[in-house]
Amino acid sequence: MPKDRLDGTNASGDEAGPLAAFPRVPLGHAPTPLEHLPRLSAALGGPEIWVKRDDCTGLGMGGNKVRKLEYLMGEVRAQGARTVITVGGVQSNHARQTAAAAARLGLRCELVLPRVVPRSGTDYEHSGNVLLDELFGAEVFVVDDEAEALRMIQERVEAANRRGEPAAVHPPGGSTPIGALGYVRAALECDAQMKAGAPAFERIYVAAGTGGTLAGLLCGFQLAERELSIQGICVAHQAQEDQPAFSALAGEVCDLLGQSRLPDDAIKLTDAFLGEGYGVPSEEGLEAIALCARKEGLLLDPVYTSKAMAALVSDVRNGTAGDGPVLFWHTGGAPALFAYRNELT
Repeated sequence: MPKDRLDGTNASGDEAGPLAAFPRVPLGHAPTPLEHLPRLSAALGGPEIWVKRDDCTGLGMGGNKVRKLEYLMGEVRAQGARTVITVGGVQSNHARQTAAAAARLGLRCELVLPRVVPRSGTDYEHSGNVLLDELFGAEVFVVDDEAEALRMIQERVEAANRRGEPAAVHPPGGSTPIGALGYVRAALECDAQMKAGAPAFERIYVAAGTGGTLAGLLCGFQLAERELSIQGICVAHQAQEDQPAFSALAGEVCDLLGQSRLPDDAIKLTDAFLGEGYGVPSEEGLEAIALCARKEGLLLDPVYTSKAMAALVSDVRNGTAGDGPVLFWHTGGAPALFAYRNELT
């Protein structure tokens, strides 16, 4: 198998162990590839850099939320809901992938999108993820703030009940304990790829927004009995705000799986690359977008993966990324590039 691409095709896709107890609807392409990034590695002059391509999960232009939605939609089916309602920023990746999943499964989808990012204009409000939301047939409600979003969600739930199409409501990012199971499964998938010939990574970098991806990975690698360090890069809030919420979510995931809770120091977060806040591109993130595009033809997004890659790039440059191969976990989000055209051109 070539060094530059390890698809993990011999990794088991079957449900086993504690995950078998939870309904799952297959929606994405898995296992996603592991790819070596030789030109980026050489440009930075540090350890080998690899990427886990969860931007290639397939459904609705891919991204990490597809893995969460496999379990969330399994729960929707088990509950007999016919409408799925979720919330996120105007350019929410989770909203876009929820709309795609609902279309695949023949469910009504309603998206409540508060203006939580200080941006406006045609590109931001009508291009990128918003364009895809509408193309997938979702009903989109853009509201002014989170308080109005809560009122709108309640209104839409009541309307669904009146139609006789009961609704399931998912929080931002799909980051419930059930949703995080998608990343428990992803960690087991990555562990199988390492056993099949990929490098034995000791350090992983991943964007941390609502915490479900990070919590699932931590619990999954613990389930696999693989010791490694996962660096979460905060893209929505300060680390001190995220830490207790992410710790609580990881604890609930461990409880679902019947495994011991993570040690106190397992969740490693940095907010050094948050910049001016959620959805606001940073100078370091824009550099990371250009660097990965021009060295590897790899697309990052302005909200999540660019800031996570900026952290990796900084650590490699200052020598704190370690000597062994490091893994960047790509969570997708490229459709949002079109909403940030002015910063990128």
